[in-house]
Amino acid sequence: MSRPTIVSALAAGGPLVSDGAWGTMLQSSGLEPGQCPELWNIDHPDRVYRIAAQYAAAGADMLETNSFGGTRFKLQHYGVEQHCTEINETAARLSRTAAGEQRWVLGSVGPTGKMLLLGDVTPEQLYDAFAEQVMALYHGGCDAICVETMSDIEEARLAVRAARERTPLEVIATFTFEQTVHGEYRTMMGTSPSEAAAAMIDAGADIVGTNCGNGFARMIDIVHQIRAAFGEIPILVHANAGLPVHRDGADYYSDTPQIMAELAPQLVSAGASIVGGCCGTGPQHIKAISDAIRTAR
Repeated sequence: MSRPTIVSALAAGGPLVSDGAWGTMLQSSGLEPGQCPELWNIDHPDRVYRIAAQYAAAGADMLETNSFGGTRFKLQHYGVEQHCTEINETAARLSRTAAGEQRWVLGSVGPTGKMLLLGDVTPEQLYDAFAEQVMALYHGGCDAICVETMSDIEEARLAVRAARERTPLEVIATFTFEQTVHGEYRTMMGTSPSEAAAAMIDAGADIVGTNCGNGFARMIDIVHQIRAAFGEIPILVHANAGLPVHRDGADYYSDTPQIMAELAPQLVSAGASIVGGCCGTGPQHIKAISDAIRTAR
């Protein structure tokens, strides 16, 4: 493999650009409500590959995998949990093929939907589910595991630990924050950005950060908080294309590629090391962000 680690690449010459939304792109490619997005890795591999390839062509330095809901707990909703390993390995191989040798592949690992506090699941069961997924992503060709869109520190800690103990890959951990009426940022469990970052660093994450829930304007504030608490840790941001507006049965996002491009250098100045997109973003957003960041270097 000719790629250095992501952390070493950042130290040598960052920042880097990640890809954009997968759910948005899957829906525009024909994913219907109620269908399993991850099963498309097997049923429609050409369409999944095309999404990754579009992000590569747009200038992304790293591509995620179509595996956000790839734990057996999530796959149980569709009755396909027995295909967990195949689904995740295939997700990694598709993004790996699109990435080539010069880009990194991040294995996407999202929440299971199970609540430890409510007794839905035991820590051991969560750990085993994450271990099954991350090992499949590793064998499929991922360079790093991206534990993302988390709100429960304990669930995220188990996912990071599984990635650390069951693979040799770098580990990224990001949380989703909402702005309170007092202007603070908290997860739905009440955790602040600095508290989430501290817990993930303690769990063994190489890179921390935030994704979803906010556009670049609010992400700048969140990154400032993490960077103030931790001066050296790399920070990844996958931001929405602004805040969604629900109209005519669909969500519309306000931030155009130009708006995100204008804010991207400010996000880097605040301390972001890796910048990409989440809900509402697509290849045009990533191209604009990539051009803006590379121009500002």
